[in-house]
Amino acid sequence: MSNPDNPDKSKWLHDEVSPDLIQLHSIKRVIYSGQTEFQSIDIVDTGSFGVCLVLDGKIQSSEADEFIYHEALVHPAMLSHPHPETILVAGGGEGATLREVLAHNTVKKAVMVDIDRQVIDVCRRFLSSFHQDSFDDSRAALHFTDARRYVQETNDRFDVVIIDLVEPLEAGPACLLYTQEFYQLLRERLNPEGIVSIQSGASGWTNLENFTAIINTLKSVFSVVCPYQVYVPSFVDLWGFSTASQRIDPAKLSPKEVDRRISTRLSRKLKSYDGLTHQASFTLPKHLRHQLARTKRIITDKKPIFTY
Repeated sequence: MSNPDNPDKSKWLHDEVSPDLIQLHSIKRVIYSGQTEFQSIDIVDTGSFGVCLVLDGKIQSSEADEFIYHEALVHPAMLSHPHPETILVAGGGEGATLREVLAHNTVKKAVMVDIDRQVIDVCRRFLSSFHQDSFDDSRAALHFTDARRYVQETNDRFDVVIIDLVEPLEAGPACLLYTQEFYQLLRERLNPEGIVSIQSGASGWTNLENFTAIINTLKSVFSVVCPYQVYVPSFVDLWGFSTASQRIDPAKLSPKEVDRRISTRLSRKLKSYDGLTHQASFTLPKHLRHQLARTKRIITDKKPIFTY
């Protein structure tokens, strides 16, 4: 995080939202800084959003608002399924996605697959408020391998798959986990009533091409694809998600039914997500609906790299 040529820069985290937009966060303290086999990892205490997990220079989650992102990623799919028991989480190194999955009393087994063991080790040590001991839950099983390889080789079937991976930039660890071929593998590993939830990148003004490409790629594989979004302050943008299934449409759940399922299935109260939040998230603005309708790009193994 330090820069000997510009000592003042060490006091600021430069988070590049896009080539044309950078946000600066004052750094109160560097808690950890290192390099894994796959990426750089920093945990810093910022003046803006508290403790942040930073991978390859980009904020992945902050203690101030991580609950918004993780509740939005997990609960629409989990609550839409009639009785989710077996769950696969790809990525999610800080353990907060696993935490939200395990809050559901129907879950019997949650498999978490992450390629970077060191990220999880660091998060275990320094981000206890994020994972809240979810790694040690008896229902959780951790695998340190490439998620695509795991999906190819496992014989297990899942009710819900949660994809919580970094953006698929060139030479990044996730570049082949957003493609048509990978989504076809996921479809084969789902039970008949299964559903996938995918973090789908910025859905505001900074990089809509990525979000729309993910949605179109999912539509080439699954019968029911539902894009949605929430505002994540530390990402300085609206953030997109999507569910994909052969049968389940979360957008059809009423606010009243969402609240009923939360009250009967979850072991604790949520901070951000409820029935009204659900309804609002799946109600996309006109310009975004039009952008989705006119964008045709599909991501394949031969063309996996996103623009940035």
